[in-house]
Amino acid sequence: MSCQVAVLYYSRHGSTLAIARQIARGVESIPDCEALLRTVDEIDARADHQDPIMTLEELKQCDGLAMGSPVWFGNMAAPLKHFWDKTTPLWLSGDLIDKPACVFTSSSSLHGGQETTLQTMMLPLLHHGMMILGIPYSEPKLHSTTSGGTPYGASAVAAGNGKLTQDEIELAQQLGKRLAMTALKMKGI
Repeated sequence: MSCQVAVLYYSRHGSTLAIARQIARGVESIPDCEALLRTVDEIDARADHQDPIMTLEELKQCDGLAMGSPVWFGNMAAPLKHFWDKTTPLWLSGDLIDKPACVFTSSSSLHGGQETTLQTMMLPLLHHGMMILGIPYSEPKLHSTTSGGTPYGASAVAAGNGKLTQDEIELAQQLGKRLAMTALKMKGI
């Protein structure tokens, strides 16, 4: 029996995708855990999807969820919000209740709205009854990072090239590990 953790993201310029991949590495570093890397449809059809589009059935079946978006004026990006607006059937049936979840983001500057964006992504997850995980201060990099990383979730300051700092990589991987270990515990493995 294995544990499948969905890593759902929207990324226009590659930084949020880079974090998603590091979270997936963290998930897959835990025995019996598999990361399912998925994205959402672009509303204006400009996206070049590198990963499959998440389906509601995949979301329903996952054992845990990491969700990421770039900062758009302190909020999650519209395509990700649009995806969640279509999850009412899962909300009505309670399919996501008690599943662990975490959030991640990237912005073009350190003070670009990372923490408010992370909080806006938590809202639909809380409405679905999911259990939100952050990064605890026991993670040493959280004390020393000068780029991304918050107790609310993994984050990065986009350098325009999709590359992350070592601190951002380590914090994202640790968040993925924490999510996977929690999903395993909740599943009883």
